[in-house]
Amino acid sequence: MTTFVDRVELHVAAGNGGHGCASVHREKFKPLGGPDGGNGGRGGDVILVVDQSVTTLLDYHHSPHRKATNGKPGEGGNRSGKDGQDLILPVPDGTVVLDGKGNVLADLVGHGTSYVAAEGGRGGLGNAALASARRKAPGFALLGEPGRSGDIVLELKTVADVALVGYPSAGKSSLISVLSAAKPKIADYPFTTLVPNLGVVTAGSTVYTIADVPGLIPGASQGRGLGLEFLRHVERCSVLVHVLDTATLESDRDPVTDLDVIEEELSQYGGLDDRPRIVVLNKIDIPDGKDLADMIRPDLEARGYRVFEVSAVAHMGLKELSFALAEIVAQARAAKPKEEATRIVIRPKAVDDAGFTVTLEEDGLYRVRGEKPERWVRQTDFNNDEAVGYLADRLNRLGVEDQLMKAGARAGDGVAIGPEEDAVVFDWEPTMMAGAEMLGRRGEDHRMEAPRPAAQRRKDRQAERDEADRDFDGFDPF
Repeated sequence: MTTFVDRVELHVAAGNGGHGCASVHREKFKPLGGPDGGNGGRGGDVILVVDQSVTTLLDYHHSPHRKATNGKPGEGGNRSGKDGQDLILPVPDGTVVLDGKGNVLADLVGHGTSYVAAEGGRGGLGNAALASARRKAPGFALLGEPGRSGDIVLELKTVADVALVGYPSAGKSSLISVLSAAKPKIADYPFTTLVPNLGVVTAGSTVYTIADVPGLIPGASQGRGLGLEFLRHVERCSVLVHVLDTATLESDRDPVTDLDVIEEELSQYGGLDDRPRIVVLNKIDIPDGKDLADMIRPDLEARGYRVFEVSAVAHMGLKELSFALAEIVAQARAAKPKEEATRIVIRPKAVDDAGFTVTLEEDGLYRVRGEKPERWVRQTDFNNDEAVGYLADRLNRLGVEDQLMKAGARAGDGVAIGPEEDAVVFDWEPTMMAGAEMLGRRGEDHRMEAPRPAAQRRKDRQAERDEADRDFDGFDPF
C-alpha cells in the first residue's frame, strides 16, 4: 500500500460567482418602488498552504479532484448573496506547483506560504447596482462569473540541509537512524528504502535536517531504478554526503568506482555541481572494511574530499561526522542572503491601454481578446434583450467598435469575443440593435419617466387657470 507520494496531478476548480438578482421593490401604495436586486456572492478560491505537519501528497493521490464552493445568488430587498468558502489545501514544505506543460507556477517553501491555484469567479451585479440616472429601473442583472479550473502538478522536493547518496545497501538508512531519531526500514537486501527518509540532527548549537535518497544506481538520471523519482529531493540540500560501502560482497564493485558512478549520475541530473561533498566510508567495524578504508582514503583525499570512517552499527566516528556536517551547514546558512520582507510592486496600466486587442484571422473572423470584454460576455444573459443592449453599450464605450472599424470590419462581418474554445460569435453591426431600443435608449425604462396621474391633473388644472387669466386680461367691457 502506498504511504509516500511526492508527485501528483491535481484537478482544481474554484467556485462560481452567484448571479445578480433583477427585482423591483413592491410595497403597498408605492408603485414602481425602484430596483432592489442584490449582488451575487464571490466564488471560493482554491489555495495551497504549506503545513509543517504534512509530509506527503498521499491525500491528493487518492482524491485528486478538489472544488471550492460557489457563491450564492443575490435576492430582492437589496440582499447580497453569501460568498463561497475558500478551499484550503495543506501541502508539505518544499512543494513545487507546475502547470500541465511543466512550467513552474510557485515554489512553496516555509510554513504558511500560500498560492492561489484557482481563483473564484466574481459575483454578478444586481439591478439595484446597475441603476443610474439614465437607467432607473434595469430589467436585468449580471450573471456570476465562472470560477477558474484546470490541472496542476504538485512535486515534493524535500527541504533538507544534508543529503545522503550512495548505492543501495551502502548503509544510508542505518546512518540516518543513529544520527537522528528517524526510524527507517533497515534490511540486508538492495532497495530496502523506497521513499526518502528525513531526520533532525543536533550537533552543539546547530540543528539541521538530514535525508537519504534511495535507489541511486547507474542510469538513475535516465530513469533506471528509483533514482529519477527521488533525485529532485537533493536539490535543496546544502551538502552532499557520499556513503560508500567498504564491505560490499559484490566482486565487481569497489568504493571508488561507486563514487564515480554516483557523481556521474548527479552530473547528468544537473544543478548540483556547486554543493560541497563529504565522503563517508561505512562499515569499518568489519575487518575487511577497515583495511579497504585505510587503502582508499589517501586516494579520496587527493581528490579533495573530506573523508570520515564510520560504523553505523558500532557507532564509530559518528560524532566527528555530525559536527563536520553542522559546520558546513552553518557556513551555508551564513552565506545565504538575508530574507527581506516581500515588496509589494504596483504596476499600473498605461493611460492609453485599452485592455483589449482586435485581430483579423485567416478565415476572415475578427477576434476580440481582453480581460474586460471577455468578462462582460461571460456575465451577460443573452436571453434578455436589455442585457444584450447593455453589453453593446459597454463594448462601445470601451472602444471595441472603433477598433473594429480601424481593423477594416464592415457591417455583417463575423466577430468573436473570447478564446477559440469558448467564444461568443455574432455578425457585427456598427450600431447594435438589441430590441430594447424600441423602448428608447438602451437600458432605459420610460415608465419611470412618465408623469404620475395626480401630478398631470394638477398641471392640467393649472394650465386651465392660466388660460382663463389670459382671457380675462384681454376682456374690454366698453
